[in-house]
Parts: sequence; structure tokens; C-alpha cells
Amino acid sequence: MRIALLSDVHANLPALRAVLADVDAQRPDQVWVAGDLVGYNPWPNEVLQILKDRHVRAIRGNHDRAALSGDTSWFNELAAAAIRWTRIVLTPASVGYLSSLEDRSRGRVAEGIVAMYHGSPRNDDEYVMPWAADEALVRMSGAPFTILGHTHLPMSLALPSGLLVNPGSVGQPRDQDPRAAWGLLDTTARRFVVRRVPYDIGAVVREIHKAGLPAELGERLQYGV
Repeated sequence: MRIALLSDVHANLPALRAVLADVDAQRPDQVWVAGDLVGYNPWPNEVLQILKDRHVRAIRGNHDRAALSGDTSWFNELAAAAIRWTRIVLTPASVGYLSSLEDRSRGRVAEGIVAMYHGSPRNDDEYVMPWAADEALVRMSGAPFTILGHTHLPMSLALPSGLLVNPGSVGQPRDQDPRAAWGLLDTTARRFVVRRVPYDIGAVVREIHKAGLPAELGERLQYGV
């Protein structure tokens, strides 16, 4: 089974389109998305419609839950401003789609369970940095293939209990590589490969300014931070 893994799209339509073109060229069996579909960038409705139309297996992240609840009490001001903007522009159909998603998901393939979390099996909002990930997380997930998101940092660890991976971020990379990131998981070969895709960052920056979102959100895209 070959599964395309996306995470942290964050309403970045040009990045998502570029990634999906690369995904389609690889012809995976399934597409999974590890949360944070909205926030930061100015195309929440368009991004959600594409993911809905493709029938991907997606979960909610902390930005998605904040867009539904309005609770940004533990967000920094840039993230909170983007959520306030997102809540204004979300259509009823988009709200309905986000509301229909789970916060974590599990599926079975021939080689065993694939478990997907935005944060971690311990806490849906936990940041599991690549240098802090450990065997305990895989044992806690109870799955030979464990997918995480949230950090915007790609990760692939082959541990005794299974493979622990993070595809990085489609819409706001933070590993100093501004290209959009996604990952291809081959459960038969027990292999995970991170792929990087260039896209028109300038178009996103211009639309961020046009929408009145904080300018810093566009600036960081250019440096992948």
C-alpha cells in the first residue's frame, strides 16, 4: 500500500495544488491529511473543497478546532489573527466539513494498522519534535505505522515497534526549506520518503496582503521558517 501523507496545509491553495500534482504523478493508493487544513493563509474554503472532493482521509488539527470554536487563548497573535479572519470567511459548507472530521484516525492495511494524529497519541496538541520522538509514542499508538503532524518539520524514524513519520507542512514549512512538503509511505516496503515541491510563494504573499492578514505570515513563507 502506498499512502500519500499531507499535513498542515493551512489554507495555502497554490502549495496544495502543486503538491497534489506531484501526488497524482506518484499514483498512491490513498491520500491522508494529518490536520491543520486552515489557518495562516487566505484560501480556507477552496482548500477544504478540494480535500472534500478528493475524499481524502483527513483529521482536524488545533487550527481547525479553533476555527470552529473561536478559542485562540493559547495561540500567538499572528495565529489568532488568522483564525479570526478565517472564522469570518468560512462558508457553512466549510464549517460542516470541518465539523465532520475526527481529531485522530486509524485504518488497516495488509501490513497492520496506520494511526494518524495531529499532535501525538498522548495529546492532540503535543509538538513531537524529530529530536524528541521516541519508542514510547509508537507503543502508545499501537500501530506499526504512526503519522504525526503539527510541527511542520519532516521526520522519519524506524523504531523497533514501528515507523514514526511526519510529512512536514504543505502550507507553511518551518525547516528552512520554503518548498511545500509531503511524504509517500510504502507500507509494504516499510519506507517513507519526503518530497519537496516548489510553488508560487509570491502569489501567496500578495494574497495575504490583499486579504489584510498579518504581513509576517507571507514573509516567513519565503524563508521556510
